[in-house]
Amino acid sequence: MDVEVVAAHLRAQIVLEHLDRSVSGMLYRDDDHVVIGVNSAHTERRRRFTVAHELGHLVLHKGRPLVVDHVRVNFRDATSSTATDLEEIQANAFAAELLMPRNLVTAMARHAGNAESVGTDSAVVRDLADGFEVSTEAMDYRLINLGLRRQV
Repeated sequence: MDVEVVAAHLRAQIVLEHLDRSVSGMLYRDDDHVVIGVNSAHTERRRRFTVAHELGHLVLHKGRPLVVDHVRVNFRDATSSTATDLEEIQANAFAAELLMPRNLVTAMARHAGNAESVGTDSAVVRDLADGFEVSTEAMDYRLINLGLRRQV
């Protein structure tokens, strides 16, 4: 999924910025503008997830004009169950579905190997991550959340 095309369709401008290391991205919107700021120091794949995450805020959360997302442990949680902010959980889920659609991930994971190999083979996770242009961590969590891989 080309997140830049989705952002353009939603009239959101993506801007790479030198942000504090703890900040992944931010969303600014007013009546005339939507700007997604992304940490230029992060990897391309992380920036893609950040854009998708901020698009989740744009689509799902109309109330706040400024959303700043810090790098947080809850992003690393397979189920996001420890997150304290429901909007962050929802934005992560939106980003995961946008970048790694359930049906495609499930089909490709099953094609890549049997359930046991997907559950234990890190090469399969890397291959899937490469195919979807996401980090191996994001793919690992997606597979866990879809019940295709056990959390270790």
